[in-house]
Amino acid sequence: MLRTAAPPSPYPHSSLPRAADPDRRRTSASVVLRSVLEHGPVARSTIARLTGLSPASVTDHCARLTRRGLIRESAVPRRSGGVGRPHVPVDLDATRLVVGGVHVAVPYTTVALLDLRGRVLAERRLPHGTTEPSRVLARAADGLTALLDRLSDSRTPDARTPDSRTPDARVPGPRMLGVGFAAGGWVDREAGAVVEHPLLGWREVAVRDALAARTGLPVHVDGHARALVNAERLFGRARGSGSVLHLFVGNVVDSAFATHDEVHHGPRSQAGSIAHLPLAGGTEPCACGRSGCLQAELSERTLCRRAYEAGVPGIRGADGADPRRLVEAAAAGRPAAVRLLLERARMVGRAVALLADVLNPERVVVTERGVVHREDCLAALLAEVGGQRAATVAPTSFPESVLAVAGGSVALDVLYRDPLGASPERN
Repeated sequence: MLRTAAPPSPYPHSSLPRAADPDRRRTSASVVLRSVLEHGPVARSTIARLTGLSPASVTDHCARLTRRGLIRESAVPRRSGGVGRPHVPVDLDATRLVVGGVHVAVPYTTVALLDLRGRVLAERRLPHGTTEPSRVLARAADGLTALLDRLSDSRTPDARTPDSRTPDARVPGPRMLGVGFAAGGWVDREAGAVVEHPLLGWREVAVRDALAARTGLPVHVDGHARALVNAERLFGRARGSGSVLHLFVGNVVDSAFATHDEVHHGPRSQAGSIAHLPLAGGTEPCACGRSGCLQAELSERTLCRRAYEAGVPGIRGADGADPRRLVEAAAAGRPAAVRLLLERARMVGRAVALLADVLNPERVVVTERGVVHREDCLAALLAEVGGQRAATVAPTSFPESVLAVAGGSVALDVLYRDPLGASPERN
């Protein structure tokens, strides 16, 4: 069991804050931590100027965040104008705390550890022997434990450290704050459950409870498209954008939309379900009885089946096929592989144009295998979008680790919204 998060330290009864104070304190702490994320190393005086908080308030919040292991003073002090006391900047502490990430896809589960900047420190794929939920989630929890142990071992010095008193002194390993879980399909954030994922055969799976019981940690759950919108806003190209649309194209095809720092979830977090939107020019039969539905047309299962029928080497058909092989075949110059990836990119471009016309986002981010790895596929998508809107479209900021980032960002989004609640102070 992981059980590495420290328990919260409640206020003494005699010093309970007023009812309005917790919300104010939570918001201010979030603003300070996000300023450090975006500008660090940064002086406290600069944080006060950027946020509009008083210097005393910034100093107080920095002290709280430091005690929780979220930030630390930078090693090199800065002088203001070369006179007076040096300004000692603060920065995120990327050494003491991590979050776990779990993403369940159709063929495998990805487990990962991420630092406070959303960088993947360790990652592992666990192919499904079975998609029975309890077994998948148990393997994911065990996989996180193994990654944390390995990361701790890699940070243990072999020799005496400068401030150690014994030859076998050890540097404390990283502490895991919590676990983020992401998946496609219908994921209810508030309930912490996968309501429905037809391709996995999951229905009303209480993910949060199952992972929390196995790890002893706080667990946060969301759909992977919404998770990746938050990742783009915190760590990627969409930072500072007023509105962001994300389109995820894998075996599952879904979307997410955020405005003013809030992702739209809708009742039971069902917003973003676009699997059965009709796609112009689509011909693929769908299980719903129609043809040309977005997911049926663009899914990786459809792509791999078409590649198999076209004789692309290394593709074994729709079941168990790995779409990475198609990208590899295209890189090797196989004309059929290139054609199929370009056709799919154009269709994805039509989907982007459709969604963008409805939502009019400031920025659009696309996660699709061909667009991420091939310039010609990106160009084909942008040509289909056309006009000035094409300039707002870009591939994911996390091309090599998008599923790991999706899982971890669910927990990181909670942390940056409520750093005092998500990282209880240690006694």
